[in-house]
Amino acid sequence: MQITYKTQGVCARSITFDKDESGKITNISFEGGCNGNLKAISKLCEGMTADEIAAKLKGNTCGFKSTSCADQLAIAVSK
Repeated sequence: MQITYKTQGVCARSITFDKDESGKITNISFEGGCNGNLKAISKLCEGMTADEIAAKLKGNTCGFKSTSCADQLAIAVSK
């Protein structure tokens, strides 16, 4: 199933990805944000389960913000 998550508190406006019945995440893409970094995060997380992504990225912050695009991805895949 394809999911689009509207981010909060970060430069990227949304995250789109596919999540299968086992929780495996594929086809991650960010709209907006730091293009190179977000492409790298997407590639590194490709094929991981939602739980694996959340365990690695949850709580990551960006500068003075209380969240980051990586943290928003962790939140999105956990829903």
